[in-house]
Amino acid sequence: MDKLVVNSPAKFNLGLNVIDKRSDGYHNLNTIFYPLTLSDKITFTKAKDFSFYTNNPSLLNEKNNLIVKAKNLLEKKSKIRIDCKIYLDKIIPIGAGLGGGSSNAALTLRALNILYKLGYSDLELKKLALKLGSDVPFFINPVPSFANSRGEKLCKIDLKLKGYILLVNPGIHISTKWAFESIKIKNTIMNLDEILNKLKSKVNLLKIITNDFEEVVFEKYPKIKTIKESLLNSGAYFSLMTGTGSTVYGLFDDLKKAESAIVKFSEIYFKHIENL
Repeated sequence: MDKLVVNSPAKFNLGLNVIDKRSDGYHNLNTIFYPLTLSDKITFTKAKDFSFYTNNPSLLNEKNNLIVKAKNLLEKKSKIRIDCKIYLDKIIPIGAGLGGGSSNAALTLRALNILYKLGYSDLELKKLALKLGSDVPFFINPVPSFANSRGEKLCKIDLKLKGYILLVNPGIHISTKWAFESIKIKNTIMNLDEILNKLKSKVNLLKIITNDFEEVVFEKYPKIKTIKESLLNSGAYFSLMTGTGSTVYGLFDDLKKAESAIVKFSEIYFKHIENL
């Protein structure tokens, strides 16, 4: 095999609560990661030397590129020179709370592991993934999961949402570092059993599923708060900012309501509907 093409999926956070700040500088948190079909596409081709290309010029800086970092990390771990051409067709918005960069890193580890027959298990890949970011391990095997600690401790959960999700992103890039430095910690601990029960009835979800980053992000970027309000006013039975922003999602029972809602947002916004 000389070539491998993979889809690199997005995710959204069904709730995100920060519990406290740890002595190592990270934060303990609770969240539910839920994978989406919205994906980037990455093509890996064996070559005589290494090169990286993408349709998004802002990602060409190798120092900040998680795909290149993942390739270098795997090369160091395996002690095998990995010469290949990587092309990223970037579709997921950057800095949007959808995990696009983390997904790209994880899928790079998985793809190169297959392409070069390195033989690493998913557990070994997850350990490597954690060196690249707290939510990168999730994308090694992206299934609905409850995450705690830094977000790297994952527990698969029996959750299958029904209906439709509408994602709206206004093109605002939010720094994860800034978000964590600015957040007001509320010591909220997610009650997973209560959330799973409430999801079945869809009653009072806004009271029990929250994102602690909304307060600080909405204060600085009121446009994002307006998106959430518009989604709820358009018939979404639940809406929340995902991750540290700036994407807001609305959950809908009815496709027509989601389609009616999408036209209310600016043409320059990123918008995406998918069947859950």
